[in-house]
Amino acid sequence: MSMRRIAVIGAGAWGTALAIQAARAGAAVTLWARDPARAAVMQAARENAAHLPGHRLPEAIAVTADPAATLAGAELALLVVPAQHMARVLEGFPAALPPVLVAAKGVTAEGHRLPLETLALVRPGLPAGVLTGPNFAAEVAAGLPAAAVVAGLPPALREQAIAGLATAAFRLYGQDDAVGAQVGGAAKNVIAIAAGAVMGAGLGENARAALVTRGIAEIGRLALALGGRAETVAGLSGLGDLLLTCTGPGSRNFSLGFALGQGRQLADILAERNSVTEGVATAPALLARAHAEGVEMPIAAAVAAVLAGEADVAGAVTQLMTRPLRHEGG
Repeated sequence: MSMRRIAVIGAGAWGTALAIQAARAGAAVTLWARDPARAAVMQAARENAAHLPGHRLPEAIAVTADPAATLAGAELALLVVPAQHMARVLEGFPAALPPVLVAAKGVTAEGHRLPLETLALVRPGLPAGVLTGPNFAAEVAAGLPAAAVVAGLPPALREQAIAGLATAAFRLYGQDDAVGAQVGGAAKNVIAIAAGAVMGAGLGENARAALVTRGIAEIGRLALALGGRAETVAGLSGLGDLLLTCTGPGSRNFSLGFALGQGRQLADILAERNSVTEGVATAPALLARAHAEGVEMPIAAAVAAVLAGEADVAGAVTQLMTRPLRHEGG
């Protein structure tokens, strides 16, 4: 049985696209925007002009800035706010939440937590999972073919959530390795910055292919150390998401890396953006979590150094290329 009413917390591009998708799948949707004035404009104009222009909001979507109204009658909540702000946003919501699917990717700067770890801290005992995969918001909003993973949640709830969100063009796969799925979603943004920098610096497709492949090796090491599985890293939430983010020009992380590779300054790039480039905050946090687990992540370390102004792109690439030679399986 599919879910009749779904709450979407976060009206950025991805939150809005998921609200459109849930409505397309037959649910009544309440979409929460932080700013009341913006919520009123979206409700009246039937469009998120700031973050997802050109995609009409179906009549089944109501937009509000009222947390209680957002959750009223909801059988599932999609939490679609940046990983760094999740805890603060949830402070403004009623204590009683329905089961939650987190559709945010990252590692927090404070505490170096994955999204479900943050959620468990602020809402202990809540049934929760993640919705993740290789998805650009505009394509999902347009109804173009896409696939994603619902990882975690008790099995019966997981099947209900899948039935409530899936359509012929949005194929959802269920699995129980939420740890591996979250590591893939967080780390791919960091690797994508590196891939963008390689291309922006004119270092070529060979370099990008090598970097993406070794990036998967890094993601796999951390996922396994945290209790995830290798096959998750090879799936939609790992390799799939990494491929999209490292090759698609619509990727915020890739385009930021590309600009860095061209020699632009990080502060100037960020000043031009009205949306969060999650890999910037995630890179040092991911590296700290890896260090705590005794896991080596040289690409993530190189990205963190470039973002901190401690290395330039050319120097970081040279450092990666001149690391001690080793067997590929390591």
